[in-house]
Amino acid sequence: MEREATWEGGGSPFAIGVKPLGMWLFVVSDALTFSALLVTYTYCRLSNPDWPTPFHFSPSILFSTAMTFLLLSSSFTMALAVRAMKNGRRRQTVRMMAATIAMGLGFVALHLNEWFHLMRVGNITLTDNPWHQPLFGATFFGLTGLHMVHVCAGSIYLAIVAAGVARGKFGAEDVETSGLYWHFVDLVWMFIFPMVYLMSVAR
Repeated sequence: MEREATWEGGGSPFAIGVKPLGMWLFVVSDALTFSALLVTYTYCRLSNPDWPTPFHFSPSILFSTAMTFLLLSSSFTMALAVRAMKNGRRRQTVRMMAATIAMGLGFVALHLNEWFHLMRVGNITLTDNPWHQPLFGATFFGLTGLHMVHVCAGSIYLAIVAAGVARGKFGAEDVETSGLYWHFVDLVWMFIFPMVYLMSVAR
């Protein structure tokens, strides 16, 4: 005799909630977007012998290193927030999420400072630079700008979740889902930093 499936809803047959599943689908699709942009940037750089190397004459490499440190630290505090929420410690969760948001905003501030420095001192814009390679500005500002938008959106997202946790409206699944997004944004930067900055210090 064959048995029929008896699941009638009300639970998750795949042992994953709707919110984490939705976030995973978003992360996968967004990862494809960033992968395409990174491949495009790398192709343009490797196929052009005159590709700009602006990071050796400006503090951009210092800014980007500091930004990397901030994002790595923010991943740590976000992990602490998830663990605290699973243990029912709401106040600690909110504090750790607030620290994560602060480091995210610090990342954005440093990034904007770096952009302005490249524009003022390096004479680099979206369409022109001293090397006369317009694709550099388009790919560099496009890639890093899209990532910065994700960091800003993530900071707002975390602030909303943290406020919900403080009011008792959000639970561990909400914190974990927001943490998944934040870790993804941090992971993307771990590819941008070496491929865009470190490999472009000098040819």
